[in-house]
Amino acid sequence: DPIIGSGGDCGHLERACWTYASAPQIKMNAMLETPELPAVFDGVKLAAVAAVLYVIVRCLNLKSPTAPPDLYFQDSGLSRFLLKSCPLLTKEYIPPLIWGKSGHIQTALYGKMGRVRSPHPYGHRKFITMSDGATSTFDLFEPLAEHCVGDDITMVICPGIANHSEKQYIRTFVDYAQKNGYRCAVLNHLGALPNIELTSPRMFTYGCTWEFGAMVNYIKKTYPLTQLVVVGFSLGGNIVCKYLGETQANQEKVLCCVSVCQGYSALRAQETFMQWDQCRRFYNFLMADNMKKIILSHRQALFGDHVKKPQSLEDTDLSRLYTATSLMQIDDNVMRKFHGYNSLKEYYEEESCMRYLHRIYVPLMLVNAADDPLVHESLLTIPKSLSEKRENVMFVLPLHGGHLGFFEGSVLFPEPLTWMDKLVVEYANAICQWERNKSQCSDTEQVEADLE
Repeated sequence: DPIIGSGGDCGHLERACWTYASAPQIKMNAMLETPELPAVFDGVKLAAVAAVLYVIVRCLNLKSPTAPPDLYFQDSGLSRFLLKSCPLLTKEYIPPLIWGKSGHIQTALYGKMGRVRSPHPYGHRKFITMSDGATSTFDLFEPLAEHCVGDDITMVICPGIANHSEKQYIRTFVDYAQKNGYRCAVLNHLGALPNIELTSPRMFTYGCTWEFGAMVNYIKKTYPLTQLVVVGFSLGGNIVCKYLGETQANQEKVLCCVSVCQGYSALRAQETFMQWDQCRRFYNFLMADNMKKIILSHRQALFGDHVKKPQSLEDTDLSRLYTATSLMQIDDNVMRKFHGYNSLKEYYEEESCMRYLHRIYVPLMLVNAADDPLVHESLLTIPKSLSEKRENVMFVLPLHGGHLGFFEGSVLFPEPLTWMDKLVVEYANAICQWERNKSQCSDTEQVEADLE
């Protein structure tokens, strides 16, 4: 009662009770009334996620559409037949969903992985001694099935820079070609195989056709009834086109030629290869580093004291090789001197196939990818212009594929067999059918003429 009767004490007690009872509520209100800092953080996180997604979409080129390849050709009986016989020419190429529209990733997968789950075809290695003492090698793979036209057909294949028959993309293509009835002969670039020593102070160069020609001549002599399908990848595309255009005799028994991802003119390409656009300068550095390792692995055969080197090749060139950071520097200091060229410009002009393409009369299919980071788009005017002038030429330009990639697959993991592998065999099959139909028509006309 005294306490209740004490008005002042009661007021203090009420305030104390109110304060005690309201403390949790005050804390709760404080927490609810100060959300600014977490909201800012949430906004930053959202912006960061959006930025990352934007970069991924741009880098992976996810917004790019899929479409059939662009085709450049003249209307002719051959081109109409090819469009009917090669569905891949008119069907959209669909790369793997997540990364397949990035030319860089397609190129990197080709360069580092080659092909996933690639087969191991069985072949025999052949050795040819060249006139200058060099030992050229190639691998020979027999067909695993009968060809669709029943004829004896041999694919003579020239791989890319510093490549050989043991590369995964070559093994995959050879296995597929064998199963379609083709015999395959694959050139091993001089000096590219680590277990084959050089026997002369020379290794492969950008446009030297000597070893490829020796392999073709061996096939012609060993299999006199065979017909040839010529295939070149990247640098190999330059070599095979130059070989066919050097002399008309080189086109005898050749049904057709396919070149994939070459640059056509080294002279015009060298400036673009020094630019950072599409990271070409970085690719240039990586390829130059690989070339340096190959050359240095053969330093005794190329620069040894006992070696009779080309007069223009000096020991100082070896020291310049160590500091080279581009293919052009290596070509200028070492490669051009194997064949006695006085300048890099002369070497590139003489060794590029651009000046020989118009001399090729057999059916010729040139394939490039629009997103190839190694081949600048300005170089693609060469095959486009050629296809406008020559009925035997078809230029195929898909949107995606990178440099020798052309992978296919649903989402993430690519198939070992690529769009490129299938296109080359499909085109070769169509040409074989075309030649068979032509011969049958000419035989019929000859019989009718005899009857008359």
